[in-house]
Amino acid sequence: MESIQTEREDKFDVDADFQLPVLASLVPADGALVSSETHLTSEYFDTVGHDLLRRGITVRRRTGDSDNGWHAKVPAEKARTEIRLPLGSGATSAVPDELTEVLRGAVMGDELSAVATLTTRRTVHTVSDPDGAVIAEIADDEVSATLIGGATGPQWREVEVELGPAGSESFLKKAGKVLIAAGARPSAHPSKLDRALSVVREVPADTGVRLLTDYLDEQVQAIVAGDVYLRRGLDPIHSTRVAIRRYRSTLRVFSSVFEDEPSAHLETELSWYASILGKVRDRQVQRARFAAALRELPPEWVLGPVASRIENDLLAEQIRYRESVMAELDGDRYRALLTMLSLWSRGLPIDGEVGDRSLVKLARKAGKKAIDRTRSAVGGTDDEALHRARKAAKRARYAAELVAPAVDKKVSKAHIKRFKTIQEVLGEHQDAVIAAEILRTLGARAGATAGENGFTFGVLFERERRAAESARDEASQLEF
Repeated sequence: MESIQTEREDKFDVDADFQLPVLASLVPADGALVSSETHLTSEYFDTVGHDLLRRGITVRRRTGDSDNGWHAKVPAEKARTEIRLPLGSGATSAVPDELTEVLRGAVMGDELSAVATLTTRRTVHTVSDPDGAVIAEIADDEVSATLIGGATGPQWREVEVELGPAGSESFLKKAGKVLIAAGARPSAHPSKLDRALSVVREVPADTGVRLLTDYLDEQVQAIVAGDVYLRRGLDPIHSTRVAIRRYRSTLRVFSSVFEDEPSAHLETELSWYASILGKVRDRQVQRARFAAALRELPPEWVLGPVASRIENDLLAEQIRYRESVMAELDGDRYRALLTMLSLWSRGLPIDGEVGDRSLVKLARKAGKKAIDRTRSAVGGTDDEALHRARKAAKRARYAAELVAPAVDKKVSKAHIKRFKTIQEVLGEHQDAVIAAEILRTLGARAGATAGENGFTFGVLFERERRAAESARDEASQLEF
């Protein structure tokens, strides 16, 4: 039977002779620290092209402790979701159908086969609170890898800090400081499999290409993770759309470094997928926005079944558009999009040489464009001009994120914060403009329906109109 859990951990690289520090400072008063040792065997599965690993996904069959079973780990924001199945759900050489089904979009029809076997001697130090609830497990691992075909892979030692049900982000930070003070280093690899296969994985030599590849791969990881979550009935719409926006912005801002035809085609297809996701997301946002606005109105101002009208109409549309999204997941156009993204991950269609300095220059150009557009837009009355300025600010922010490794850290943070502020202020203006139009439509519908009244919709409409004006005023006060 399948089970799901969210996993939050930090990994650290350590030398073979690393001395684990005393962990008593991490144990709360009246808490407990218990240590144990186990030997694990983890057989990892992927496509021949390591498509899952490129997407930050791992599939393994583990034996050796209470965590025995099939595990699929899928990235999520600041954490990972782990899908678990018992060992009986699949033989050693065959990934269970339940996992292959939810990973269908991630592997694009390719077969999953064993790519590496990792054996681990693990010493676990479990930190618990006074009630016995697990705060975290600190695992000291000695790992040996055997690659497909029996080739000997690397050996290494690492330390993981994984939060338990009673854990918190503050504990992770504190544990990290203790380990780093003892000589540990934040891991350069997101997973053990990534480290095991790093000896056979090519890394772009050009620093500019590496910046582009790393940033775009990060977005594809979120897009493919969204595919997995959608197939499991979850709601990754927002995170998927943000990743698509970042990818499209990269294609736009750094267009001069890519080959024209494949770049334009990919941008068109990403735009198409974003649009069908957007129809779902827009209804989610407006439902929450209108519900919050209604709660703030005096009860005597709410005439008729306003909440029901809003919820029923928008929820019906949201469900219908969600069904459209699910239908597209197995469509030819969507599969072709995932294929393109996979091809780009294996090798970007670069037009000439790319250096990090040239990327920084293009990012600065995007920033100047965003500032110029915002200055011009806030001085007028054109809502569409503000919307274009907001999109320019997004592109400038994402470009600043991409080149951050090649820029002074303080300067990079300042640029990202600056454009994020513009984006958020102008985003509130755009949300209010859209909300007002939806309310006008709903109000007209209610006013023509027996037993309903358009008054409250008019009140909410005026509220949104003023919110748009306030956002415009706030934008005009921004420092450029």
